[in-house]
Amino acid sequence: MAFIGKLFGSSGGKSGKGPTPQEAIQRLRETEEMLAKKQEFLEKKIELELQTAKKHGTKNKRAALQALKRKKRYEKQLTQIDGTLSTIEFQREALENANTNTEVLKNMGFAAKAMKAAHENMDELMAELEELEQEELDKNLLEVQGPENVPLPSVPSTVLPAKPAKKKEEEEEDDMKELEAWAGTM
Repeated sequence: MAFIGKLFGSSGGKSGKGPTPQEAIQRLRETEEMLAKKQEFLEKKIELELQTAKKHGTKNKRAALQALKRKKRYEKQLTQIDGTLSTIEFQREALENANTNTEVLKNMGFAAKAMKAAHENMDELMAELEELEQEELDKNLLEVQGPENVPLPSVPSTVLPAKPAKKKEEEEEDDMKELEAWAGTM
């Protein structure tokens, strides 16, 4: 158990803080390399035991059986290492993916903050532009005035002759004549 703790960096709770993802990935890779070397070693041992069993097969059955038993034991160890390697590879890949996802999310958050700052800056610029446009419009409105020193036409100073006022009777007679003329045309 101490070997496994040493292998995976178990500190027995001394520091209280776990390794960084990069440190864990590096340790898993080192463990994979060590187990791969152990696999190669066991495969060579299995091959040697097989050769020993063949060599003693008919002459010394007891030595051949012992070689086959050792071969079987090495194969069992090799199978265990294969399983352990598969687990370590899975853990390393999961850790690498999690680390990549974390970095992607950090960068996306950073980009979102930058985008927000850019939009806020754009809103400030738009407000400043509107203010400048309003100032220009106000200035133009103040400059628009009527033409100066343009003479207006003078008001006539003479009194117009008044028409003689018709009498009421004359107006009635005129109205009657118009009525008769109208009635006669029908």
